[in-house]
Amino acid sequence: MNAADVMTGNVETVAPDDEVGEVLARLADVNYSGFPVVEDGRVVGVVTEGDLVDLFEVEDRVLWIPIGLPPLADTLTYAFDLPGDDVDIAAHAEDPISSVMTADPVTVDADDSIDALLDLLADPESDINRLPVLEAGELVGIVTRQDLLRGLNRERDAGGAA
Repeated sequence: MNAADVMTGNVETVAPDDEVGEVLARLADVNYSGFPVVEDGRVVGVVTEGDLVDLFEVEDRVLWIPIGLPPLADTLTYAFDLPGDDVDIAAHAEDPISSVMTADPVTVDADDSIDALLDLLADPESDINRLPVLEAGELVGIVTRQDLLRGLNRERDAGGAA
């Protein structure tokens, strides 16, 4: 089994100059959480819901309070979301998606092994959830963690070894 066996083809993409607001609207209409960013037929980035949420996160509204009296008790730190103004989504709606995307994403070739995909998708430090699949440098599909699990499950059910 290889990447081509588990990938999802016909991948929806966005362009680097697509506006954040457009991409948010598209994400609301699909059942996945990110898009490859393609320019001139080449994958130049990936944008995810997480990237867009980070854009609107207000860091100065969180108050961190240490609780406890060392050495008598462990000190725990609690975060409290302070009341504040609503996040102004319109302020970023016209920003290009290139301003929030992950540039130069990790990609795989269509003939890469399942073991190679597992190594990439299970690595907690890189925390990758989707891998654009390339063939001769062109985007032909995408493999998500869920795609990989489905493929491994099919292989197991068929009685083969993954």
